Amino acid sequence: MASLSRAQARRVALAAQGFRDPRHTVPTMRTFNRTLARTGVLQIDSVNVFQRAHYMPLFSRMGRYDTSLLTRAAERRPRRIVEYWAHVAAFMPVELWPHMRGRMEVYKQRGHAWVGMPERAELVSSLVAEITDRGASTSRDLDAGLPRKKEHWGWNWSETKKALEYLFLAGELAVAGRTPQFERLYDLPGRVLPRAQLDAATPTAEEAAVELVRRAAVSHGVGTEHCLRDYYRMQLVPGGGDLARAAVASLVESGELLPVEIEGWDRPAYLHRDAALPRRMRARALLSPFDPVVWERARTEALFGFRYRIEIYVPEAQRVHGYYVLPFLLGDRLVARVDLKADRREVALVVKAAWAEEGAPVETAAELAEELAEAAAWLGLERIEVEPRGDLAAELSCEVKAVSVG
Repeated sequence: MASLSRAQARRVALAAQGFRDPRHTVPTMRTFNRTLARTGVLQIDSVNVFQRAHYMPLFSRMGRYDTSLLTRAAERRPRRIVEYWAHVAAFMPVELWPHMRGRMEVYKQRGHAWVGMPERAELVSSLVAEITDRGASTSRDLDAGLPRKKEHWGWNWSETKKALEYLFLAGELAVAGRTPQFERLYDLPGRVLPRAQLDAATPTAEEAAVELVRRAAVSHGVGTEHCLRDYYRMQLVPGGGDLARAAVASLVESGELLPVEIEGWDRPAYLHRDAALPRRMRARALLSPFDPVVWERARTEALFGFRYRIEIYVPEAQRVHGYYVLPFLLGDRLVARVDLKADRREVALVVKAAWAEEGAPVETAAELAEELAEAAAWLGLERIEVEPRGDLAAELSCEVKAVSVG
């Protein structure tokens, strides 16, 4: 069995995610398509203290880009991506829709942990009928004024919203776009998805599992069975774990996955046969908490020796590193983390805290300052402010004075 050092495994994983690709001066839709082919999905999150999560992996790999590329891909014909519960809530390529039908059927029959099964069947059918007549609509457009109550980390969901989410998970409705307030616009799948995906035959559960594991292996480059199963959250549906295990075995048998040992890992791993193994990695990027490189925290720790926890839901006094902390990738290592806030009123990117990892290279602060300047310019901000919290803050404050935003 072949073996990889931890550093080699990191470089394989980063190359698979697109960090070996050069950043284009002006990213185009072709650049977007290439990047999406690497990440596979873009996790969606509504937190906007710095930038919403689904925009960030594209910036991390492409550099400054026009975010309307994502809007065009998701909302205009020919649609390239569509929202679904592909990891958690995420944009996925439209061609994955048929492979999600088994998952949709499970949600249709059993509901979802956060949404449940709507108790009012007439509400569900009436919502579909109303959307059929009026077109893409938000929950507020359709809400009959039923009482609201605070649930789910502060989400304020009415019974209408719960029913719409159930229909979305069941594949009875699709998301046609988002409003400026980030509300979903629900519509019939036939008015959202390209005809080719609507007419495509439904794969068997085994065929769908093989395709999802294959895509996960391409995006991860190398990973354990758990890594490959988790990329598309196959374990969320009954029998998903067994299907993933069988899919891994099938892809090993066909030669698409190669069993490997990774230094320090106590589980077997699998290398995609087309994965690149660069001798060096020259990446420099801020990573969203929901970036595929770091979203599976145990994998992040095993690959990078980087223990990472998001602290949004932790009381302020108990936070270790900050509210919205982004790891900083330099070369093939995660060398620092920064708590960032885009102060749009003051047109400033505020570094609430900056921390260096043990063994971070001497150029960490300077490289981070350059990347922060890129991020500020991308967000339309004019300056960077560094607050004096964290062991990297003082040095970073000096370095940001030497860079220009714009």
